[in-house]
Amino acid sequence: MKPAANAPKIITSLTNDRIKAIRALEMRKVRKETGLFVAEGTSLLVTARDHGIAPETLVFQSGAAGAGIVRGLVKYALDAGSEVLEVSEPVLAKLASKDNPQALLGVFRQQLSAPPDPAKLADTDTWLALEEIRDPGNLGTIIRTADAVGLSGIMLVGTTCDPYALESIRATMGSIFAVPIVKIDRESFFTLAKAWPGEVIGTHLDAREDFRRPQYNGRELIVMGSEGPGLSGGAAAVCSTLVKIPMAGALDSLNLAIATALMLYQIRGPHLKL
Repeated sequence: MKPAANAPKIITSLTNDRIKAIRALEMRKVRKETGLFVAEGTSLLVTARDHGIAPETLVFQSGAAGAGIVRGLVKYALDAGSEVLEVSEPVLAKLASKDNPQALLGVFRQQLSAPPDPAKLADTDTWLALEEIRDPGNLGTIIRTADAVGLSGIMLVGTTCDPYALESIRATMGSIFAVPIVKIDRESFFTLAKAWPGEVIGTHLDAREDFRRPQYNGRELIVMGSEGPGLSGGAAAVCSTLVKIPMAGALDSLNLAIATALMLYQIRGPHLKL
């Protein structure tokens, strides 16, 4: 636990070094170098707090912390020893996304997980692997859906978009703080998939099996290909089963986030109760 901070630091200058450093996190290179990312808005910060995750830095607009949720989040951050910055409206406008400005934002430490150990999977575990996913909005939506179905975690295979990009973080609606995220190279993933104790299920245009079969048996690894190309030959080869989502008309594929949601709810459905 960090030592408790005493009070917010007031910043009104657009050229302040701390403001410049936070704004620089818009760039993937800086996020990679620092291991930090930005989450904007009350909802995401409440979710982080509810998972026991305090920001490295909390930024809020002057006058916003007089009462209510923002006041509670500021107190939580101060008690956790976070850096807390009270900034003027122009400063916050410089930091916040232009299309959806928020009254506060947090700078958090990225929390990537280790790959799962196939020998230690529970019978009810289900993992998802996303090969070469490119769209951060799709990725964020998938992370949110994974949280909704109680997925054990997501593996990002090969060269992918950044799960900590602002577009992805916004689409997760806070689930970035709940779902374990693993980055893994293709060869390591192929080795892991071959050792997987349950079914390794890939979606593929050439598959002949309907994804809506009545039963899946647990410890599944679902493998989804990238937008456009779909599963690579190498990824398809390590799957024990290839399935297809049937479609009418001339369509041959769905948006990746939608296709993944259908797969996750089909497989995880028996574990979900109202």
